[in-house]
Amino acid sequence: MSQAAYQDPFKTLKDFKITDTKKGKFFSLPALEKNLGVKVSRLPVSIRIVLESVLRNCDGKKVTEEHVKQLANWGATAARTDEIPFVVSRVVLQDFTGVPLLADLAAMRNVAAKQGKNPKNIEPLVPVDLVVDHSVQIDHFREKKALDLNMKLEFQRNNERYQFMKWGMQAFDTFGVVPPGFGIVHQVNLEYLARGVHKVSDKKKNDVYYPDTLVGTDSHTTMINGIGVVGWGVGGIEAEAGMLGQPVYFLTPDVVGVNLTGALREGCTATDLVLTITEMLRKAKVVGKFVEFFGEGTRSLSLTDRATIANMAPEYGATMGFFPVDEATIDYFKGTGRTKAEIDAFEGYFKAQKMFGIPKKGEIDYTTELTLDLSTVAPSLAGPKRPQDRIEIGNVKSTFTELFGKPVAENGFNKKAEDLEATYTNADGVKVKNGDVLIAAITSCTNTSNPSVLLAAGLLAKKAVEAGLKVPAHIKTSLAPGSRVVTKYLEAAGLLPYLEKLGFGVTAYGCTTCIGNAGDLTPAMNEAIVANDIVAAAVLSGNRNFEARIHPNIRSNFLASPPLVVAYAIAGNVTKDLMTEPVGRVKGKDIYLGDIWPTSAEINKLMKFAMNSKTFKDNYADVKGAPGKLWQDIKGVAEGEVYNWPSSTYIAEPPFFADFTMEPKAAATGISGARALGVFGDSITTDHISPAGSIKESSPAGKWLKENGVLKADFNSYGSRRGNHEIMMRGTFANVRIKNLMIPAKADGSRVEGGETLFQPSGEQMSIYDAAMKYIAEGTPTMIFGGEEYGTGSSRDWAAKGTQLLGVKAVIAKSFERIHRSNLVGMGVLPLQFLAGDSVDSLGITGNESFDLKGIENDIKPQQQVTLVINRADGSKQEVKVLLRIDTPIEVDYYKHGGILPFVLRQLLAA
Repeated sequence: MSQAAYQDPFKTLKDFKITDTKKGKFFSLPALEKNLGVKVSRLPVSIRIVLESVLRNCDGKKVTEEHVKQLANWGATAARTDEIPFVVSRVVLQDFTGVPLLADLAAMRNVAAKQGKNPKNIEPLVPVDLVVDHSVQIDHFREKKALDLNMKLEFQRNNERYQFMKWGMQAFDTFGVVPPGFGIVHQVNLEYLARGVHKVSDKKKNDVYYPDTLVGTDSHTTMINGIGVVGWGVGGIEAEAGMLGQPVYFLTPDVVGVNLTGALREGCTATDLVLTITEMLRKAKVVGKFVEFFGEGTRSLSLTDRATIANMAPEYGATMGFFPVDEATIDYFKGTGRTKAEIDAFEGYFKAQKMFGIPKKGEIDYTTELTLDLSTVAPSLAGPKRPQDRIEIGNVKSTFTELFGKPVAENGFNKKAEDLEATYTNADGVKVKNGDVLIAAITSCTNTSNPSVLLAAGLLAKKAVEAGLKVPAHIKTSLAPGSRVVTKYLEAAGLLPYLEKLGFGVTAYGCTTCIGNAGDLTPAMNEAIVANDIVAAAVLSGNRNFEARIHPNIRSNFLASPPLVVAYAIAGNVTKDLMTEPVGRVKGKDIYLGDIWPTSAEINKLMKFAMNSKTFKDNYADVKGAPGKLWQDIKGVAEGEVYNWPSSTYIAEPPFFADFTMEPKAAATGISGARALGVFGDSITTDHISPAGSIKESSPAGKWLKENGVLKADFNSYGSRRGNHEIMMRGTFANVRIKNLMIPAKADGSRVEGGETLFQPSGEQMSIYDAAMKYIAEGTPTMIFGGEEYGTGSSRDWAAKGTQLLGVKAVIAKSFERIHRSNLVGMGVLPLQFLAGDSVDSLGITGNESFDLKGIENDIKPQQQVTLVINRADGSKQEVKVLLRIDTPIEVDYYKHGGILPFVLRQLLAA
């Protein structure tokens, strides 16, 4: 890397020992402790790594000496008012979020060229890696060539997107692409992209080492916390600013220490553990906080078990789920093929910083401490609609049966109890009933990065096949690992043939069922589900199971370990109690789960196949060497520094810089005469706001595609078309399961589902998109109202971009998920929070009112209270205070500039 100009105002640039013959330079936290006279060594390890970045990048401008002192004096229970400017080492992207981000960069270069500036001024200042992992779908399965056929379809569908990515590779110096077919971004990051420590030469030609830190455009970037890397998911909007030289700003966090004690019982997996932790930490309300694991139980966990727990930080709501570096981390680096020089520097650096090893109880000052005895963990699933709703395996049948008849408002399905046993025959002659498993997928980086659970699935499959068990032919089964290495070790262990016999052959390397890329069911099955209102089930080893995410017609989705996915596929229905009832029956003999469940000794015996450093080295050598014929054969790639925007329904020049001027438009004023575009309840996810998955023909996006000559067979998915704002703004709030409370309930009390609203004041019902366009045309601002945890789920920047393009000026909710709140500010949309006791219900907001917002006319201060005026249809008015969730001073600047992207662009063009 290029030379760096470090200022070192605290005199902490010191030598450290790498080997007996090699030294390096580092910004020493022990030296800072001595020089400042503060107990840095008592700080959580995650805070210390952020502190190192603040210390190293202290330049008196973006990062000041005061920032260093504030963070070095982090108090475990202090008020959180200080803002941290965190400069990350690198940025990692997946392709769904990466393509619109690349489109924004390309549009910025267009602006630079129009203004007579050098387009190369728009260039990522830190290394950026985009892993193409979200574009493959499971069209083919249970056939020998499924993997090849699915990849060929992927390239046909996404040729225009891949052309654009290849343009980006040649246009930007610091932008690299891991082509399709290598795996899932987080597993590739864990196994290959993460280097432990980075080095750069200073002006005196010294090698200065510093920790690997990052942000990524996917919530589950936190998986990298498993190897001691500080990093988390942000929206593409925030990542883009980080790429272009802006620190990632956030309020000094609370840090929750989780003391793991004991050891897992026989038969329990890392999946069972992470579902238990997710349930526990959701209840502990760790949203927006760092979580750091410590104690003897933590020390006993394998690195891949730690990565599984870190991966699901978004599900338990934390910014991170962090594990410090220790011997297990070093062993993992050795097993995955990192070089000796890298490992020596990694170990030497963390020991010099006195950050090596899992802390014991009492060694660190945490905001709060929680304890979990690992021996209390039981085999579990989570569902049917949220990842934090854990169910012990023995209670799955009773829970599903109970929810079957409960109202939707109580997480149920609002069905008659007598329908539970009803059997229907579809047009293909397949019998189907409520609770039937129709999709069973070993998928998602959460689990496919962990050899112990994949070997367990393979061993269970082996025992099941040997016992004569089969998976019903109508169940859509798939194995989509997050890395090609998985296939190698399953083959080496002799287990892949048994998985294949049960239908779990390798169908893709990428993020499939978990993101909504399960592919469709048969037309006959879809017709039977819809016609008979069947509550069918999916069982997957993923991390997300929100409504309509897995498949729009499958309403009950359960997260489970890979061996349990196989077991439920064999059982065929979630109303079979696998603790007391047989998994299946062969020649009159009952076969129980215990008969085919592998022991830990059997799993451990095969672990030697999973950590073969040569396999990892050979696999990832292909990233830059020979990434595959399909990728190499992509033709028609544009060249040059500025993109020419050929006509495409996949890639379009984003409209965010259409009226760009070097001076921001007039400062923010109040909002008056606004209408409600939607009024929603609790847990509105980014899946509800900006859906992935299939595009309905009758939806605004489907109609637009047909108008532009695209056949239904070529619609592809919302995710793959994220580079075209015309699709994405039409898809915003278009989820088939979203419920707008403005629309009156049906006679049975249930709510209308789908992206509909009432246009005011006429009360005419229409799509949210159509209503938004009418409001924009007449100059009427709009607002969105929500409940608790608004914006939970994936870090989708389009959930905020689409909201802005629909003309929404403010979102008012009871609480926000961290990333979505930040993204709203980044797009110039006001996030506002009801004060304690206030809500849509308590205020009687129905959506036929108009609204004013007072208190931001002249100046904006972070987290100030402003006034919402509710103008009711009967002429009465009510004023209530709401909290402005612009949290930091830099966010005030972003908002005044119309968003983070215009703010950054003005800085770059003025330089």
